[in-house]
Amino acid sequence: MKMVRNSKRTIAGKDITRSVADALQYISYYHPPDYIRSLSQAYAREQSPAAKNAIRQILLNSRMAAFGRRPMCQDTGLVVVFAKVGMDARINSAGSFADLVNEGVRRAYLDPDNPLRASIVADPLAGRVNTRDNTPAVVHVDLVRGNLIEITIAAKGGGSENKARFTTLNPSASVSDWVVDTVSTLGSGWCPPGLISVGIGGSAEKAMLLAKEAMNDPIDMAELIARGPSSPEEALRIELYERINALGIGAQGLGGLTTVVDVKVATYPTHAASKPVALIPQCAANRHLKFNLDGSGPISLEPPDLREWPDIGTDELSPTGVRRVKLDTLTKEETASWRCGQTLLFSGKMLTGRDAAHKRIVELIDAGKPLPVDLRGRVIYYVGPVPAVRDEVVGPAGPTTSSRLDDFADKMLATTGLFAMVGKAERGRAAIESIVRHRTPYLIAVGGAAYLISKSIKSARRVAFEDLGMEAVYEFEVQDMPVIMAVDVEGNSIHNSGPLEWRKRMAADSIARNIGV
Repeated sequence: MKMVRNSKRTIAGKDITRSVADALQYISYYHPPDYIRSLSQAYAREQSPAAKNAIRQILLNSRMAAFGRRPMCQDTGLVVVFAKVGMDARINSAGSFADLVNEGVRRAYLDPDNPLRASIVADPLAGRVNTRDNTPAVVHVDLVRGNLIEITIAAKGGGSENKARFTTLNPSASVSDWVVDTVSTLGSGWCPPGLISVGIGGSAEKAMLLAKEAMNDPIDMAELIARGPSSPEEALRIELYERINALGIGAQGLGGLTTVVDVKVATYPTHAASKPVALIPQCAANRHLKFNLDGSGPISLEPPDLREWPDIGTDELSPTGVRRVKLDTLTKEETASWRCGQTLLFSGKMLTGRDAAHKRIVELIDAGKPLPVDLRGRVIYYVGPVPAVRDEVVGPAGPTTSSRLDDFADKMLATTGLFAMVGKAERGRAAIESIVRHRTPYLIAVGGAAYLISKSIKSARRVAFEDLGMEAVYEFEVQDMPVIMAVDVEGNSIHNSGPLEWRKRMAADSIARNIGV
């Protein structure tokens, strides 16, 4: 039988660049509708008040970002591209495929109507100088049959990327046990509720690629459970979904019913003596898009049906018993009265500072030099905002993962006179000991609610380290900024007590169902 080859196609390089730029803009403010549907279902069934409030903020933030066409998260991501290039497609370009992609990234991140935060540093070892345009992307290209180019593009947040894990198991060892044990140690810096993607087989690098690519597949866990598994991979997906949610980690690690809305599993043949396993979490931003280019021009993207986004009012974001705090008259006595799990609304002036700013401040302290800003009596917010546009005072400004600041915590608290810290996710043991020693509490804002949080910021001015770009120190004036007490001055941590409580509750409910209660 004679094989009929596809007709040749020529695809313009400029169409690849334009499509990449448009797709990155699109995913910066539109969640995939399948994620919104799954998260809405999780919100409806959530019983933990703290986790329900966190999901509520994520859903409201997503709706606001979609209508406002501004980033849903301040971390607008590392760009990752999986391209399947048909062998009968010809790309009309003087540059490489990666060059075309990176020009698209550059245009998207420097778009004056919706600038995205540049997070990429050129030298990972020493200087770590920001490239200022979020290039280069991480590009994977496969040559396949056909005459089309299929591109899957994702913007991967650093908090979830930092929680990627890899192991090589013995062939007889349980993948499920390793995944569940590993997820239980990740904390909440990956910003749940999201997805867990697992790659099994191949080699070390192949397993990681399997996991990274599979996390961009459509969310279909509800449909899978309804019809039942038809392969070992699908059976493992269901098992992991149930076991991970039974950990009780919950939204933002506050304790609750939903930690993941889906689990993905991809496999590949491997050596008889090996079982490589990769695990990559996907955060609540979950930004990705797949499209095809056929030579007819760049992609044309239509907005999703925003009626699928639940209309949640802002008046629902303040639970009963919320406490209002005036930052400009804050005292140590007041901060000592805040209790773990309490919701506070901050109003007044606060400072910001991330990794690079903390490093520089500690270097100045060690050198006996004066600091460029007085931290005494202040609250510091771990954030690197998106650039502002039009009448905004600041772009989306959600919290960054606080554990990265743990190494600086004791020096900062011992010497600067800070009154409180605000970030995302749990703190390590040494940081909690420092919190108790210096009686300086730690609070969290909801990761995944960056645009919502930015609306509580009424003014912003850069006060130090302008050369650090998005990591410069700002002074924000906020009004009713919602935060949750995470670690009080006695060392009680919501990220310890919340998941433990809900793990016990779910275990008890499971036992009750099994005995027919």
